[in-house]
Amino acid sequence: MAGGSTAGPTVSFGFNVGKVLDHGEDSDPILREGPDLALLAVFDGMGGAGGTVYETENGPRSGAYMASRIARDVVERRMLDLLVPDWNLRGEAAAEELRRSVQEALERRLVELNAPPSRLRSRLLRALPTTMTVLALQRKNRADSTWLCHVFWAGDSRAYVIEADGAHQLSTDDLRDPNDAMANLRQDSVVSNAMSADTEFHVNYRLVELQAPFLLVCATDGCFGYLPSPMHFERLVLIPLLEARNAEAWSRAVQTEIAAVTGDDAAMSVMGVGANLKELQALYAPRVAELEEQFTAPIDELSRSVQRAEQELEAQRQRQLEQTERLWAGYQPGYERYLHAPEAPDEARPAEHPDKSRPSLAEETDVAGAESEADRPRPVVDSLVERRADTAAESASEESS
Repeated sequence: MAGGSTAGPTVSFGFNVGKVLDHGEDSDPILREGPDLALLAVFDGMGGAGGTVYETENGPRSGAYMASRIARDVVERRMLDLLVPDWNLRGEAAAEELRRSVQEALERRLVELNAPPSRLRSRLLRALPTTMTVLALQRKNRADSTWLCHVFWAGDSRAYVIEADGAHQLSTDDLRDPNDAMANLRQDSVVSNAMSADTEFHVNYRLVELQAPFLLVCATDGCFGYLPSPMHFERLVLIPLLEARNAEAWSRAVQTEIAAVTGDDAAMSVMGVGANLKELQALYAPRVAELEEQFTAPIDELSRSVQRAEQELEAQRQRQLEQTERLWAGYQPGYERYLHAPEAPDEARPAEHPDKSRPSLAEETDVAGAESEADRPRPVVDSLVERRADTAAESASEESS
C-alpha cells in the first residue's frame, strides 16, 4: 500500500440517527459506489430556521424535515446522471446544476403545501432550509491509485478525507462568523448559506486529488459538533475501525459513540478506497496511537482535571454556605435581641401625662436664656457706638450753656 493501490471502493457504511423517531431532520445519507466511481452525501434540515410545521399526506412535518429529503432525492438523481466513467466531471457547472435543481424542487414543494405566509419577519427564518455536503469520486487513471474528489457543499455539514497521516477537512463551514474548526466548537455562529425555497444560495465547489488508500467521510454537525475537538472526531471514526470485524460492526460502534454525546440528529456516510478492512486497520493503527498520545489523551486529562477542580469548588461552596449558616446561628440571637424583646410591663412605662408643675425642657431653656442675657458681654462695636453718642451729647450741652 505504500506505493498506492489500484483497488476501488471496498468498505462503506452510512447511517441516520434521529433524536425523535420518524421526525429526525437529517435525511438518510447517499452512499453509491462502483469500480471507478463513488458518491457520498449528507443533508441536515435546519430545524431552527425551518421549524415551521406543515400538514402533509404523512402527517405534520417540519420544513426542515421535508427540505433535507427533497434535496437528497434531487441531488442523488442529478449526480448519477452527471457522474459517469471516462468523463471528467465539470465541477463548477455541476455545482450550478445542483443549485438550480434543488431550488426549483423546494420552490415547487412550497407552492404545493399552500401554507399561509408567516407573520414572523427575520433573516434567520427560511422556507424548507437544509444543508448539503457531497463527495463525488472519479478514478483519474485506471492504471494507478490517483482519484479526483469533487467536493460540493452549502451550509455547515462537512466532508473529510482521512489519510495515513490524519484527517483533513475538505469543505469550509458556511457561517456568518467564519472561524477554524476548534473555534466553531466553542461558539455557535449562524449558517450564512444554505439551500432553501425562499432565499438565494450558492453551492460551493472544490477539487482535490487523492492517492489511495484513504477514507472519505461526510457528516452532519450532530456527528462532530458535540465533541471536545476535531481530533476527537478523527478518533471517533478510527477507534471503532480497529476493533470492527466488518463494516456493519464499525457502523454500530460509531453510532454508539455519537449517540452518547450528541444533542442533535446525526447522519454520516463513510467509504474506504484502495484497501480492504484488514488493510485499513493496519494502515490506521499507528495513526490512532499517535493521535491518542499527542492530542486526545492530553485534552481528556485536562478535562478530567477541570472536572475535579469544579467538583472541589462546588464542595468548597457548599462548605462555605454551611459554615456561614452555622456562624450566623451563633451571632443572630444577640444581633436581633431588641427585635424580639418582650414588651415592658405597665409599671416600667413612662407616665402618659407628665407633671405640669415641672417646667418642660423648652421652658427651662427660655428661662436660662433670659437669666444669662444681662451677663452676656456686649460686642466691641456696640460699646464704641455708645461712647460716641455720649461724647456727642456732652458737646451739645456745653455749647448750649
